Amino acid sequence: MSDPFKEAAGNRKVLTADESAEGRLDAWLTAELGKEFSRSRVQALIKEGVVLLNGKPVTDAKRKVRPGDVYEITLPEPEDPTPQGEDIPLDVLYEDEDIIVIAKPAGLVVHPAAGNWTGTLVNALIHHCGDSLSGIGGVRRPGIVHRLDKDTTGVMVVAKNDVAHRHLSLQFADHGRTTSLERAYQAIVWGRPRQLIGTVNAPLGRSNNDRTRRAVKRPGSQDADEAITHYEVLERFHEAPDATALASLVDCHLETGRTHQIRVHMAHIGHPLLGDAVYGGGFKTKANLLPEAAKEVVNRFTRQALHAYMLQFEHPRTGEIMHFEAPLPDDMEDLAAALRA
Repeated sequence: MSDPFKEAAGNRKVLTADESAEGRLDAWLTAELGKEFSRSRVQALIKEGVVLLNGKPVTDAKRKVRPGDVYEITLPEPEDPTPQGEDIPLDVLYEDEDIIVIAKPAGLVVHPAAGNWTGTLVNALIHHCGDSLSGIGGVRRPGIVHRLDKDTTGVMVVAKNDVAHRHLSLQFADHGRTTSLERAYQAIVWGRPRQLIGTVNAPLGRSNNDRTRRAVKRPGSQDADEAITHYEVLERFHEAPDATALASLVDCHLETGRTHQIRVHMAHIGHPLLGDAVYGGGFKTKANLLPEAAKEVVNRFTRQALHAYMLQFEHPRTGEIMHFEAPLPDDMEDLAAALRA
């Protein structure tokens, strides 16, 4: 097959699907582009509306490609591989020559990646710390030893030099089993777990080879990673005489730290987090059971109700046990208050 691209003005390319074209748009475009763009980058371009189908924007990455389709793609300029500092406010809880501890707000991505090359915590840290950040985490993740999801709030620690980075990384890799590392979260979930204090021990892995979504796996599965969450119900909202409730405030302590662990584990036992469209979208209609004022607040809450309120670790230089807590952010406080009403 000859090169399907015709150079057009600027960075615009035109591609016509031949008789053999098939499959999802994102997969097909990624294959045709070769190594120029990853599939996630192609998905981001589609979402941004820079891919045109027969002259009109197409934003559905799952759309089936058909022979004869004509796609125009406006390619962006190559990204600078080195993140640049940006003056993004940081809520600094503690800082010295080795570490910086911050309270991450909702909506802040931790490190640059496809679709989020700027405006991340790393960009903010580079501006705040200058050249002191550790380089052991790589160009795009300087100083990062753990992370929180974009829409999860709470306490994070960042290493400012390589010695601190190695020391902290070992603590997180150990999951606190032989060290003082401890991580605790508060979440607002639908319903009320039958056991007010319990443990979810369920291995996690990719969901149908999805790069971001996680799912509970059978023990012993090839892609299963051990995942253990200890939880305690702190408060029940709109509890009924039969001991059920519309929602609960839950304290979660991690024994392991897998991607989306609390979100998947709570959904696994039938109590997904409020606002979690990925793992709890089917529970959204439960808001209709609430009083009107509470219903409005719940419907306006568009992120998973999860906050990393406590982090404890050993200081990489002094060995001192460092303990930090951050109160629930205003949006979760408002959500809890509405549910109490």
